[in-house]
Amino acid sequence: MIKVYGIKTCNSVRNALKFFKDNNIEVDFSDIRKDAPKPESIDFWVEKAGIDIAFNSRGTKYRTLKLKELNLDDEGKLQWLKKEPMLLKRPVIEYDDKVMIGFNEDTYKETFL
Repeated sequence: MIKVYGIKTCNSVRNALKFFKDNNIEVDFSDIRKDAPKPESIDFWVEKAGIDIAFNSRGTKYRTLKLKELNLDDEGKLQWLKKEPMLLKRPVIEYDDKVMIGFNEDTYKETFL
């Protein structure tokens, strides 16, 4: 089963969900606003994808929290992800003990079709 984490208002998440629907691929969606991911899940995603892929330093939450001023190292970024899941790049896709973060239609076609 493919698990998709994100928020419904995010364009990348909408694109990913549309891709799966259009290709008749069943997914389990989890809204990270309503159901925050467990710290172990975030550790797993970062381990598989890398902190620079998982941590969204261009989003509204990053700017609102003024995190740029803190010059966070990788451990600092990881701690913030666990406190504030809205700092995750989205969507986070779990499949076959692997993780993919973000939406790229060509990569999705190669991986899931």
